[in-house]
Amino acid sequence: MITIRRSDTLGTAQSDGLAIRCHFAFADWQDPARMHDGRLRAVNLGTLAPGGRYRLGPEQGVDILTWLHSGTAVAHMDGFPREDVRAGGLHLAGTGRGCATVDWKAGPQGASFIQFWLLSDVEGTTPAQEIRAAFPRLEDGGFRIIASGFPEDDPEEAETIADGAPVALSACARLLHAAIPAGEGAAYRTDPDRDLYLLVVSGEVRVQDSLLHGGDAAALTGLTEVTVIADAPAVVLLADVAA
Repeated sequence: MITIRRSDTLGTAQSDGLAIRCHFAFADWQDPARMHDGRLRAVNLGTLAPGGRYRLGPEQGVDILTWLHSGTAVAHMDGFPREDVRAGGLHLAGTGRGCATVDWKAGPQGASFIQFWLLSDVEGTTPAQEIRAAFPRLEDGGFRIIASGFPEDDPEEAETIADGAPVALSACARLLHAAIPAGEGAAYRTDPDRDLYLLVVSGEVRVQDSLLHGGDAAALTGLTEVTVIADAPAVVLLADVAA
């Protein structure tokens, strides 16, 4: 089953003074029909002015993944060092048993970001922060796993991870990224009891018989494979979560 969510149907919430576009109920924007998708609690889009800051907290029991669409930002989670993120990079705030604050401050050109909130599968885990300033681009335009809670996706143990390995989630979930040239496609396999949420960051793609433009999303359930075909050069993010 596929359910399309068009960009112009998103909600708008006020969070820490910032207008956030929401795929699911968040902050002061509530919609009983759009509370979450499986263990995917929220998908939020925001834009920060140069030097602008967005702060959340206190939070617990969620992995907050912030993918930077454009610009640069400094990410900071209570109890951890400040980290630089640039366009295409990813910041994980694993709130675990609780963190007081987590915030992002935009660089001199501002920043736009997309956040995925994933409900943790285990309570009381130790809070964690991980950062990937950016990920190497795949030459074939296929899906790259950029965050995962599955052991088989873990990189070999090393003091420094410099190969773009996925950040480690406390949720049994994945976040994937693909930059797909026009006329080409990216495919992903999963189990039929998983929920998939595909967000088109830019470009134009087809999923099954549906055409999606930049800003649109598709919720997919009961599938074992999804293929995304780009009618125009496209960037997509795909969340794979427990139903």
